[in-house]
Amino acid sequence: MITLYQLEGCPYCETVDEELETLDLDYESIWVEGLHSERNEVKRVSGQRQVPLVVDEAYGVTMAESENILEYLDRTYA
Repeated sequence: MITLYQLEGCPYCETVDEELETLDLDYESIWVEGLHSERNEVKRVSGQRQVPLVVDEAYGVTMAESENILEYLDRTYA
């Protein structure tokens, strides 16, 4: 299962979301708070509060930074 932590209105999050849709992958979206200080679930999962954040349980990958995520998705699932 892939989980995408994202923020409403975040263009980087939308790009990752669109790529997951393009690759026809099953994933869960978790919407996070706008304030960094309120993103406790993201911090708990990854040690930081940045979004987008992808957690791919199948491969044990937790990754931030949209460019890195897009490269990972293409390399792994395209």
